[in-house]
Amino acid sequence: MLELLGQFSDQNQLLNLFNYITFRTGGAIVTALVIAFLIGAPMIAWLRKKQGKGQPIRTDGPEGHLLTKKGTPTMGGFIILISVGIAALLWSDLSSPYVWSVLIVTLGFGAIGFTDDFQKVTKQSHAGLSGRVRLAMEFVVALGATLVMLYAEWSQMRLQALDIGGFVDAMMRGGNFTEVALPVFKDFGLQLGPVFILFAMVVIVGAGNAVNFTDGLDGLAIVPVMIAGATFGFIAYLVGRVDYSAYLGIKHVAGVGEVAPILGALLGGSLGFLWYNAPPARVFMGDTGSLALGGLLGAVAVAAKHEIVLAIVGGLFVLEALSVMIQVAVFKMTGRRVFLMAPIHHHFEKLGWQESTIVIRFWIVAVIFALAGLATLKLR
Repeated sequence: MLELLGQFSDQNQLLNLFNYITFRTGGAIVTALVIAFLIGAPMIAWLRKKQGKGQPIRTDGPEGHLLTKKGTPTMGGFIILISVGIAALLWSDLSSPYVWSVLIVTLGFGAIGFTDDFQKVTKQSHAGLSGRVRLAMEFVVALGATLVMLYAEWSQMRLQALDIGGFVDAMMRGGNFTEVALPVFKDFGLQLGPVFILFAMVVIVGAGNAVNFTDGLDGLAIVPVMIAGATFGFIAYLVGRVDYSAYLGIKHVAGVGEVAPILGALLGGSLGFLWYNAPPARVFMGDTGSLALGGLLGAVAVAAKHEIVLAIVGGLFVLEALSVMIQVAVFKMTGRRVFLMAPIHHHFEKLGWQESTIVIRFWIVAVIFALAGLATLKLR
């Protein structure tokens, strides 16, 4: 749609608005929100009919979940993915490799999450895909997206056409496009060379699984995803602008601002999903949604060269993932548990906190982390 309207932008001042990323981001928000509202109720009814007993509930989890969440359908992430996908295709510049890289990760991780959810529902077991198989699939998707984004950045820096050999040589030698920007430091970055590929893959896969760990209570994951998405939409826009990136002392990546409409679509689609996911949830997003949304955030962070800032903005997701890793590691070494239950939101449930209290306080923490991440843009 953007290319079609762009042909007439010189003849009509109103159509010229479509050349502005900010206008298209707003359009993506509204479009995704409307789509989510339209398909939400029918999708939930269809999922409930197909799944019967709904998402399996952990028997070792908080006791109240067996009463309050039993029978709730999962795979509600489809509501977000469909609305985000349609809005992104309508409002994004489809000639941008960054747009396609982010969409590939989003839809690829969504497909992996769907496979996992499908096995859980059909087997009525909390165990889905094996961890190794799932991670392997995620890394393959992340590898493809990372290579596309790196090649896009390198080719724009060199203003060259297709030159795979030159790209591989530049990757081995290292360059500006394989450097990791460090928050606060203006003219200093960590040069990783070819290791940057592995680093970027870990960022994307880690973000996907961190959001997945956070998705355990009604509305707990979706609002922090919206907060992080809005924050990175702003960051991507700044990084894509030569003037703003120079003023802030952050690295400029030509064309990366085109992912902002995708993040706008994420915000709108997530708002629509939250209407149905608000306590008591009528549907869970499942791995279909949580893996896809986390992967989307990770891919945008890699494209915008703000991977470390993602760990700050998404600090809540990092804490959730760390709680699981610490719990598993300590239990294997000592046979004891650090938390009453992991991820950490279940620990607070075991302490007697009400679900709504945990969710709202975690939202507040997510806002604080997002503000801290934004502060690093100027502290250079």
